[in-house]
Amino acid sequence: MTQKENKIGLFSLVAIIISAIIGAGIFNLMKEMANTASIGVTIIGWVIAGIGMGSLAFCMENLNNKKPELNSGIFSYAQDGFGDYIGFNSVWGYWVSVIIGNVAFGTLLFSALGYFFPIFGNGQNIPSIIGASIVLWGIHFMLSSGLDKAALLNTLVMIAKLIPIFVFVICIIIFFNKQLFFQDFWGAQNFEGKNEASILEQLKGTMLVTVWVFIGIEGAVVFSERAKKRSDVGKATLLGFVAVTLIYALITVLSYGILSQEKLKVLPNPAMAYVLETVIGKTGAIIVNLGVIVAIFGAWIANTLLAEEVAFQAGKSNLFPAFFKKENKNNMPIHAIIVTNLIVQFLLLSFLVTDEAYSLLSKLSSATILFPYTCVAIYQLKISFLQKEKKLSKNIIVGTLATIYMAWLIYTSGTLYIILTILTLGPGTLLFIYVKKKARQQMFTKYEWIIFIFIILLFLYGVIQLPTILSNL
Repeated sequence: MTQKENKIGLFSLVAIIISAIIGAGIFNLMKEMANTASIGVTIIGWVIAGIGMGSLAFCMENLNNKKPELNSGIFSYAQDGFGDYIGFNSVWGYWVSVIIGNVAFGTLLFSALGYFFPIFGNGQNIPSIIGASIVLWGIHFMLSSGLDKAALLNTLVMIAKLIPIFVFVICIIIFFNKQLFFQDFWGAQNFEGKNEASILEQLKGTMLVTVWVFIGIEGAVVFSERAKKRSDVGKATLLGFVAVTLIYALITVLSYGILSQEKLKVLPNPAMAYVLETVIGKTGAIIVNLGVIVAIFGAWIANTLLAEEVAFQAGKSNLFPAFFKKENKNNMPIHAIIVTNLIVQFLLLSFLVTDEAYSLLSKLSSATILFPYTCVAIYQLKISFLQKEKKLSKNIIVGTLATIYMAWLIYTSGTLYIILTILTLGPGTLLFIYVKKKARQQMFTKYEWIIFIFIILLFLYGVIQLPTILSNL
């Protein structure tokens, strides 16, 4: 197979983004929002998330056009703008986040199958682990056979999982209750045991929900080197973002016209199934649960593609060991795929011993993604100022908005997520030192030594705080 045959087009790039972003979380999104905010604040939350993540998407689109030589995904912007050490931390944090996300997909898939086959229970028992392992290595061999085949399967799965979502949207539009929708629009009634929770309190809570559901927006950028046309990368990023934002906003906002906030937030999982069951009966729950299974499978494929590709590109950029650059006869980064899936397998097997680690791992996955996103936003500003663009140019505006939004997300995430991020970045530095020594290159520049010392000090602080963190999970 030639390199040209193993390239992917615009529709496949959009499919990777949508599949990576829309996983199992969408089927519980209305419940998570209802636990946090009223309908009015939910709408504001989506507007802010749309502006913030939309600005980040525009940053990626602009950087893709201005820096076509940077083919290594979003971490290449961090490396080019702020040096190898920041670039490494960006790709390390991203890789860890995606791998841990795949572990979640393994357990969630068989938890959903448990609706039809009780033997799988909550997705963390022995039958579930065996089943997840079989699926894991099935995906492994499918990916190893070529990117074009993997992209085609991912596209088909994406279409299949959007069908129940569209059925859900159509049904709740038909049965939408306007009076219920405008009842307690701003959440003046009881909110988690408090009377008249402020709009700001509710809004802060929506940020914690909305940020994580957009992970995967960078999917096309990660595959920029393998795109048939470079211009498709920017188009796919914007198209994928718009499509996913509309879907998310519709299913959450319109659900308040079917059930009240109080009823939404106490629904069993997956909440979408029980909202649809309210209007069309048991058939609705079956449709959604089948959708959950397909969605998780699709997200697992897309995330594995992202994980192996980012490790492969990191190897080519001399941030990961050269071992990761090895490709098979189908031009797939076979060593990156093997290492990624072996780590996932190990973490899946760990649930045979205990499921307490799952909570920590899932939070680590969420925490570590903010660093690479923030680097993209700041790099956009740096490039704009270096090129002496006008103060109110589009690129400076979107760079500023994206940077402010990332700072807001870090603030709303809280100390716990910051400490978890540092605990993840700290050990990764050992791999960075190994790569530099192997290449006989300077380990750190002067300012990187300062960053390294700062990270180590924060890492030690995080280790001291670890018992407290574990007790709060």
